[in-house]
Formats: sequence, C-alpha cells, structure tokens
Amino acid sequence: MVTVNAENAENSDGSVAGDFSAEPIRVGLLGAGTVGSQTARLIVEENSELSARIAAPLELAGVACLHPEDVDAPWIAKNLLSADALALCEREDIDIIVELIGGLEPAHTFVKTALECGKSVVTANKALLAKFGPELYECAQKNGVDLSFEASVAGAIPILRPLRESLVGDKITQIFGIVNGTTNYILDEMTVRGLDFDSALRAAQEKGYAEADPTGDVEGFDAANKAAILATLAFQMPISIDDVSVEGISAITAEDIAAASAENRVIKLLAAVACDSSGLVSASVYPALVSKEHPLASVHG
Repeated sequence: MVTVNAENAENSDGSVAGDFSAEPIRVGLLGAGTVGSQTARLIVEENSELSARIAAPLELAGVACLHPEDVDAPWIAKNLLSADALALCEREDIDIIVELIGGLEPAHTFVKTALECGKSVVTANKALLAKFGPELYECAQKNGVDLSFEASVAGAIPILRPLRESLVGDKITQIFGIVNGTTNYILDEMTVRGLDFDSALRAAQEKGYAEADPTGDVEGFDAANKAAILATLAFQMPISIDDVSVEGISAITAEDIAAASAENRVIKLLAAVACDSSGLVSASVYPALVSKEHPLASVHG
C-alpha cells in the first residue's frame, strides 16, 4: 500500500509533496532512439512531478539499445546503458519495462520475457499487438502483471482503456472511425486543394506527416493493426492483423474525389469492426463515401 505523509500532502500548485512510504518503481527502457531517449529524459528531469503523481519514487533503472556507445543523451547515466535487452527484461530489480523498439521481433521476445518474469509492460507497438496481442494479454494475466498500450490506438483520446475497463460489461456491436492521421491529411489535401494523390502524399512527407516509405499508412496496414486491437478488446476474441480486410487509398484519384463531392460526400479511410448476432467478428479498413453531414466528414488533418 502506498501512503503519503499528511503534513506534506499538497503544494500550492496542487502537486503532492513529501516523502513517500513506498518502494521505488524501477523502469527499464528498451530502445534509446528519439522516443526512447526523450522518455528517459522525462523520467529523469521531471522525476519529482512524476513521482508525486503516482505517489511513489520513480527510477530509471536501465536502458537497452543496439549501440549504447552511440547514445547522445546526457541525462542517461552511462552505467545505465546496455546492449543486452533480454537481460534487462529478466532483471529482478526491474518493475516495469517500456518497449520502444517497434516491429515484431525481437520486440515480441522481449515483451513476452518481461511478462513471464513478472514485469508490467508499456508499449505503443501496434504491429506487435495486432499480431501477438491475444498471446501477450494471456501471458500478462497469467503472471499477474499489466500490459498497457493506450497510446497504440488513437493516442489523443481515451478509447482502449474504456474498452478494457469501464465498458467491459456492455455489449458492443460495432466500432468505426478514422484512426490514421496521415491518410486523412492526404485525402483532405485532395479534397480541399484539388491535389492528385502523388502531390498530396509529397505535401504530407514535406510536413513530416508521412514517412519516406509511406506504404504502411497509404495501403491501410497501420489502420489495420489498430482495427485488430480494437476488435480483440471490444469483442474479447483473438483477432490478428491477418484477419483484417485491408484496402488503402493509393488508388484514389482526383476524379474519385470530385465524384464524391458532386454527391455531397467526402472520401475517408475508415477502420470498422463489428460482431453480428451469431458472434461472427469482422474487421476491415477501406476508403468510404461519407456524407458531408456526418461528424466524420469534419475530421481534418
């Protein structure tokens, strides 16, 4: 049980102060790229505020990456850096592993090992969860730890936690929406500025919205990963990326956009998951004609 000394309960800004009667929570990071190094910076430089929020001391206990000697992050103590990610996942003094390396392997091996060793895991790895989610959820439950992934789908809005917690007693029959910002921006550029697909894609790349290789976004695979995660949580059935029907936007032309506009519609890339009365679950990603009166039509950027 975590307790806070009553005499130091609150600062003038509302933050909790004082000594915590709790064991420190020790965090290990997998990955020291842009996201990994900045996560480490937050833990180190914002430590007092973060510790106050969770009412326990928070410590950065280790960072594993391929080339620790090349890490340019002065806030990470050199003795915390290692190239042995598996050993970090197995360390008895680590409480939480944050996976920031991406992809399927070795991320899958590291996350599963951490869960089996009794560590809670935080990840935003959509591909990992879409492919191995059911296995990892079961592993976390079996070992009495948490697998947290709120940022993996629609990170700016709370959708995954309600599906796992507050809506768990409700019967959900369908979820659909726009879950990929890159394709939404491209379609907006084609609709508002009259650009063709290639020009709109270049504009997205110039602004940093699209990767140099945009395949994962424009062919719908990123949205499909998210659809698989949503379907698994909403319907409590193991749905993987292989179960999702996928169609991207690369074949959409300026003529398609104009034809949609003539019918008072816009084209949006939607992710949709549903469960029919017989319990059959479907998941798909596809360009859809959306009425300009529909709320989704006003989702821009």
